[in-house]
Amino acid sequence: MSAFMNISYTFIGQITLPSFISEMENPKDFPKTLWACTILEIFLFSIVGGVIYAYTGTNYNTAPAFGSIGNELYKMVSFSFMIPILIFLGVLYAVVTARFIFQRIFRGTRHLGNHTVVGDLLSLMSSLFDSFFGFIFWGVAFFRIKQADYGYVWWKKSVWNFVGLLFNIFICLVGLLFLAGGTYASVQSIVDGYRASTFGFAFSCKSNGL
Repeated sequence: MSAFMNISYTFIGQITLPSFISEMENPKDFPKTLWACTILEIFLFSIVGGVIYAYTGTNYNTAPAFGSIGNELYKMVSFSFMIPILIFLGVLYAVVTARFIFQRIFRGTRHLGNHTVVGDLLSLMSSLFDSFFGFIFWGVAFFRIKQADYGYVWWKKSVWNFVGLLFNIFICLVGLLFLAGGTYASVQSIVDGYRASTFGFAFSCKSNGL
């Protein structure tokens, strides 16, 4: 569970899409950007992951992977690039939340447009936030859209609507599983790590990448 939540943290970013689409001059152009971003993301992740595993294998790989670098200077330089990225990720979720609130308050007014441990930590963040952002949100959004278009009994209109109902119920259940089971697994992993002294305590100077 923890391993999957680590992976999902990187790939589940759909919650950021509606806020960006709503601010575009021509929202119909968004799929072009999405395709380009997705292709580059898959290409970049595949190259980086392939190079890391080719040189370190599975026995010497660490979390984060920068800890596998043998040269201390290169390791320090590599870790320095993580600082702005981690800050950006935290600010990104805060900005998305602020945008939803901002657009809800100023909708229809001129103000809307004129003033415009690493592995366990990622697992915990994915469990608490990505379970909703990546699964539950989209299942509920599907129900709301169908209800607005076809009424309260929209799933009776066609076989595909009923299939969509079952599929999105499954997506919501998966999100709830990640929220409950993922959070428990992440917290338990952190507790076990402290008990086994596999990483340094909070505010210690011990390297957590080795």
